[in-house]
Amino acid sequence: MDHVDHVLIVDDDREIRELVGNYLKKNGLRTSIAADGRQMRAFLEADVVDLIVLDIMMPGDDGLLLCRELRAGKHKAIPVLMLTARNDETDRIVGLEMGADDYLTKPFSARELLARINAVLRRTRMLPPNLNLSESSRLLAFGQWRLDTSARHLLDAEGTLVALSGAEYRLLRVFLDHPQRVLSREQLLNLTQGREADIFDRSIDLLVSRLRQRLQDDAREPACIKTVRSEGYVFSLPVQRLESS
Repeated sequence: MDHVDHVLIVDDDREIRELVGNYLKKNGLRTSIAADGRQMRAFLEADVVDLIVLDIMMPGDDGLLLCRELRAGKHKAIPVLMLTARNDETDRIVGLEMGADDYLTKPFSARELLARINAVLRRTRMLPPNLNLSESSRLLAFGQWRLDTSARHLLDAEGTLVALSGAEYRLLRVFLDHPQRVLSREQLLNLTQGREADIFDRSIDLLVSRLRQRLQDDAREPACIKTVRSEGYVFSLPVQRLESS
């Protein structure tokens, strides 16, 4: 029997939960609904969930706290699409910092939400074709760092694991597969999130900033990811593909 993706909708607004749930069901997805963090945790313990639609503005444990909790626990691999209030850029930025895979601002169309959900699900299951590496190149080495593309682990010179969110991992993979090549914000957004950028979209700049922090790359004089004014970013270190043991 073919797998049917299971989406958990976490929102304190009953009307939104029901409208979104019914629309997704009509379009071939299995859905469950939760009004708060307690119900979300109960669903995650009882069933397998493929993606969580998570509202930020909720009483009690808000979406930002719940997203951070998810990323720190045993459900950290479940992709999260965050719903933000209107065009609050701060919410979007903090949501991505907490590890959300994508965001959508309210009010939104059900059709766009469905498209975003399908795009996130595709990204979690396969990398774009131009990012595929041979199995013999499971480890990518650059500077003092190594990226294990099988386990999705970033390791420093001492072998200490550095945690990456799903979005940070995808961005790093794009850079490592295209070293010493200028990539525009539009290209990076399309490769990492599967959508076009608008003129106000700062999500790539945020992710670059977060990735620089993970790599201990000084934003004022970066050694790894350099900004090319009016063009985008370039990963300046050489990348070595190592044979897996």
